[in-house]
Formats: sequence, structure tokens, C-alpha cells
Amino acid sequence: MIAIVDYGLGNVLNVKRAIEYLDYDVVLSRDLDVLSKADTLILPGVGHFKDAMQTIKSYHLDHYLKVTSQPIIGICLGMQLLYERSAEGEVEGLGLLPGQIFPINTSYTVPHLGWNTLQSPSEALNHDVYFVHSYQAPMDENVIAYASYGTDIPAIVQHQQYTGIQFHPEKSGNNGLIILKAALEGGFSNVKTMASH
Repeated sequence: MIAIVDYGLGNVLNVKRAIEYLDYDVVLSRDLDVLSKADTLILPGVGHFKDAMQTIKSYHLDHYLKVTSQPIIGICLGMQLLYERSAEGEVEGLGLLPGQIFPINTSYTVPHLGWNTLQSPSEALNHDVYFVHSYQAPMDENVIAYASYGTDIPAIVQHQQYTGIQFHPEKSGNNGLIILKAALEGGFSNVKTMASH
């Protein structure tokens, strides 16, 4: 069973439909008893980092997410919440991934909005996908795919049991479904990171 963490922010219904389309049992919940029974947790998110963290804390989900051994997949803002801190609201995140979230520094228009091509050591990840965001994660050793937008923007990160997907797989057609399915099947542990190239 896949559990989508329901904290009131995010494009959760489209994410749920995408996972159902991939033939997984999926629930939308903030009940810790339900979440604890899931094989994988999905942390979605659309909106402001500070608002998201405040809401997660108000539902007492932050401690659970920090201590569980379950795989967690963060999507869009959900990926950013996995990091230690964000400049968006100057607040701490969940601290599951090292590093800080910062504004996209590019001569191009921000937000980074629309289709862009992933670049990765794995040809299986080199797809066109759909982005909507103004902040980004650091380009570090956990990045396994990125997009170029006047600067390099991490698109998929993997660290221990945590996977971050900056783009919207549920809005990226078949390409997004392929990547989401791979994440649900155990992540990308066989993909070399950008740091190894």
C-alpha cells in the first residue's frame, strides 16, 4: 500500500490518480496508524515552504516523518521539505536530506514553469517532464537527474530511503508515470549520482 501524506497542501488527487493508474493500492491520510502500515509514503506539495511546515507540525506529522524507516518520496514542494532548511520563509525543513533550499538564480524567467528535459547518467531518466517552482535544491552528490534552466536544477535526488522529485510526474504524461513507477519500485539506487561523473 502507498500512503499519500494528507496535510492539506498539494495536488493530491492527481497524484493519487496517477498511483492508482500504476495499479497500486493508495490511501490519502494523516492518521499515523494508517501511515505506519504503508510500504511507501508520498509527501506531495504545492505552495509555500513555511506554510507547509507549519501545517505538517500542526498535525504532528513532522516527528513521525523524521523517525520512520519507511521510504519517502517527496514531490515538488514535498521534495524541498525533505531538506534541512529553506530560504522561502527562513524555516527548518524535515532534515532528511542534507542542504538548504534557495531561490533559483538564473537569467531566465522565474518560476521555472513548463516542460524541460532531464539529464542523467541513466538514459532511462532522460525524459521531458513538467516543472513549476521558484526555489531549488543544491546540486550535490545526491542528484541523479537535473534540468538546465540557465543554471543546473536538481530534478531527482536519492539519499538512503528518501527520493525527491522536483517536477510533477502526475502532470508529465507517460514520462512522469515511468519515473513515478521506478520510484515506487524502490527508487534509483542503481543510478549513479552526478558526483560520480
